[in-house]
Amino acid sequence: MNMEPGELVTSAPLAARLNIPSGPLFFPVTAYGSDGSVDLDTYRTHVRDGVAAGAAAVFACCGTGEFHALTPEEFERCVRAAVEAAEGRVPVVAGAGYGTALAVRYARLAEAAGADGLLALPPYLVVAAQEGLLRHYRQLAAATALPVIVYQRDNAVFTPETVVELARTDGIIGLKDGLGDLDLMQRIVSAVRTEAPGDFLYFNGLPTAEQTQLAYRALGVTLYSSAVFCFVPEVALAFHRALRTGDDDLVERLLDGFYRPFVELRARGRGYAVALVKAGVRLRGLDVGEVRPPLHEPAEDHVKQLAELIERGHALLEEAK
Repeated sequence: MNMEPGELVTSAPLAARLNIPSGPLFFPVTAYGSDGSVDLDTYRTHVRDGVAAGAAAVFACCGTGEFHALTPEEFERCVRAAVEAAEGRVPVVAGAGYGTALAVRYARLAEAAGADGLLALPPYLVVAAQEGLLRHYRQLAAATALPVIVYQRDNAVFTPETVVELARTDGIIGLKDGLGDLDLMQRIVSAVRTEAPGDFLYFNGLPTAEQTQLAYRALGVTLYSSAVFCFVPEVALAFHRALRTGDDDLVERLLDGFYRPFVELRARGRGYAVALVKAGVRLRGLDVGEVRPPLHEPAEDHVKQLAELIERGHALLEEAK
């Protein structure tokens, strides 16, 4: 399927659209105004800027977008705003989570808002057996016509046998891995390839996925989420391009000079996988507001270090010219 970046591809199946290697997968932050309410105008700007910068897809109201902090009404408005801002140029995938009944409700709200697919977040709190997890995701997949990507992390960790069953389920098109167990991922990929051959998709969904993407690429996992794209799309795009073209020198320069220091800074505060990214967006000039509780804002010194890292990332790109 040959398409140019930015070409209108609304009618194409989601799996085919996600497989177009035009750029990173964009997980926008959710913008809030000074009174704490959702700021849809700023959110549209954020999404529109990301699409214009070269994102391959928009994953709205997921982890980086503070899905946990949004009411169903806010969620639907944000997904609709993301669809409007994307203008059909890239697919919009919306988060859906909590228990089965609520996950179905969010899925239907996303469908009504015009989303192209769903990222199924782990069920709320409970640690379920494989049989229960499979029932949960099958009910979610059957609830709408939207294709579903299942997110493996925390209390939703699957055996290879369960992923085979997910891959055989109508409407489930992929697995996003936020666990980081490469042995398990290799066994999952092998089992699905053997028992349910087809076009099942895999995504590296670890925080700052670029840091581990070389390892995931060795497993055949080429798709990954990029929170960094929210605030330094130039660096994220350069890294994505370098991976695709085999520019190992630039990959290593960006890993050593930008991504590793960013990961180490992110590890200095709980919730920084969201809060630090949101601070980065503000540093680049777009006031998306603060994170909602129970998350908290990064320390002032950490924000200062982030600003220095952004400068270093740009400097590395200049050196590579």
